[in-house]
Amino acid sequence: MIAIVMGVVGAGKTTVGQLLASQLGWEFADADDFHPQSNVEKIRHGIALTDEDRDPWLDHLREAIVRWIAEGKSVVLACSALKRAYRAKLLPGPHVRFVYLKGSAALIADRLRSRHGHFAGESILASQLADLEEPEKAITVDISDTPEQIVSEIKKALAME
Repeated sequence: MIAIVMGVVGAGKTTVGQLLASQLGWEFADADDFHPQSNVEKIRHGIALTDEDRDPWLDHLREAIVRWIAEGKSVVLACSALKRAYRAKLLPGPHVRFVYLKGSAALIADRLRSRHGHFAGESILASQLADLEEPEKAITVDISDTPEQIVSEIKKALAME
């Protein structure tokens, strides 16, 4: 199974994703690592990515997902997956589940202000919230709980606990 932990910048995708993968004994991958350097630079400077910027990134992610499924790997992928079209591209079959980390803009902005060492910051939050098309078919988890509580809820929803 591939569990895609999705949401806007600062929702906790990496923190929750790494903890979930660790508890399940699965691999962890961060979609940020698949971005071309040009995208990283735009994000670092607070410039919102366009669909055209995201297309090659999404293609690389889909290729990785297809490969992981073919290899029989279970992976937690932290990925914004903001739009329905992006999620459709990342869904090559029934082995993929989306986990939506949902929270208020105020809570996420507060978290971003205290975050250090990541190229994506509060400056792109507004554009990501504007782009976000909330998923209809996803495990939706409120991010106001602790990462441990969030992971426990996800595992229950995945029938892994």
